[in-house]
Amino acid sequence: MLGMSKDPSLDSGASGHPKRDLDTRAEIHDLVVRFYREIVFDDLLEPVFGEVAEVDWPDHIPKLIDYWCRVLLRQPGYDGFILGAHQRVHELEPFRIELFDRWYSLFVETVDDGWAGPIAETAKRHAARTATMLARHLLDLEWEIPNVLNGAAQGAAVARPR
Repeated sequence: MLGMSKDPSLDSGASGHPKRDLDTRAEIHDLVVRFYREIVFDDLLEPVFGEVAEVDWPDHIPKLIDYWCRVLLRQPGYDGFILGAHQRVHELEPFRIELFDRWYSLFVETVDDGWAGPIAETAKRHAARTATMLARHLLDLEWEIPNVLNGAAQGAAVARPR
């Protein structure tokens, strides 16, 4: 088609400008803020973050930015242990597989909405690995990526053999 590019970084984001990759701390900051803004207004996820985990957003957002900068840009700064933090929340109220599906779907939608490129793709792959790891360790389930391309988060989980 005329005017369509095979390079996803040339696609326009919500602003109408070509999408950038997640190649700077500023871009990762914007991703984290946009993504967790979606979480705060999500009927399924907000109660977990707000009521169960009682997330202090002004404290938590910089940690999330540091985490993603470490993962995507190999920058120092994050020294947390994500399994332990999630285990504490899971002990207060057990996670359900649909929470993983929704979290991942919102993450991919947020990335795709604003960014394109190899680092953006790495972010989505890492998010999937994180959800897989947490589901395995916390729920003893094998989580599979939900179908987010058509807007339906139809994830699948199967019990792991013991």
